[in-house]
Amino acid sequence: MKMLAMLLSLSGLFLFPADLAAKVKIVSTIPDFAAIAREIGGDRVDVVAMVRPTQDPHFLDAKPAFVVALNRADLLLLVGMELEGGWLPPLLVGARNADIQKGEDGYLDCSTLIPPMGIQSPDRSKGDIHPGGNPHYWTDPRNGIRIARGIAKRLAAIDPDHAEDYQRGCDAFVERLQARIVDWTKRLEPVKGTRVVVYHKSWIYFLDFAGLVEAGALEPKPGIPPSPSHVAGLLKVVQDSGVKFVLQESFYPTELSRQFADKSGARLLVLPTMVGASGMNSYIDMVDFIVNHIATDSEN
Repeated sequence: MKMLAMLLSLSGLFLFPADLAAKVKIVSTIPDFAAIAREIGGDRVDVVAMVRPTQDPHFLDAKPAFVVALNRADLLLLVGMELEGGWLPPLLVGARNADIQKGEDGYLDCSTLIPPMGIQSPDRSKGDIHPGGNPHYWTDPRNGIRIARGIAKRLAAIDPDHAEDYQRGCDAFVERLQARIVDWTKRLEPVKGTRVVVYHKSWIYFLDFAGLVEAGALEPKPGIPPSPSHVAGLLKVVQDSGVKFVLQESFYPTELSRQFADKSGARLLVLPTMVGASGMNSYIDMVDFIVNHIATDSEN
């Protein structure tokens, strides 16, 4: 308790300035949900994200500033499916904020809003397994719609006086996103059925949206860095099978994936999967960046 009081007294750590007290204060674990919440809430919300767009969201150092932000938050948005399981629980304990604990209106596990893919048995010998499903669901823009509607509904519950404002913000965002989904679907039509290799098994939802086929993963097990022997073995499996792309997030090392791409004749695409990476400042811009690179490079 003394530690929390000391942290709260350090104004330099405040992520929510005092003059924003009337706004709904939102903490999101990843920048994508933060960006969507801003679209919905506009100037009625103040939003911060804990994970930087260039970080692996599975791992995060617990900083005192996060405890302060969570202590002052009205709403917590998290990925769920154990993505933040290694670092978020102790932060929630330290925050001492009953309003954002599991089961309260201020706690929104966004994985409850989407149809999960990649559900597996809880066998840790297989690597970084998420029994409830693959947690990288925000890369599918159809899930972006579901997430937006869920956030708007929760904001209305927390701040009912402005429920209509949140609904209008959500409707406007969903309308823009739906229009882009039509465009993206047309743009990706020529690449449907294209075989790709991924670095980490985080592309399952986007591949489903785009109609791409995963031929293998450079990580021998999820969360286990690729070894030269595994990369060589995978190369033998996929060689001459028409693999066109290697898809990789920007926060993973590229040396082995670049070697694999060179030897397999595939093209390595290092792509952002979170808002803020590669200069993408909105959720729609982030998805558009991925679609454009895949569609454009497939034409070359």
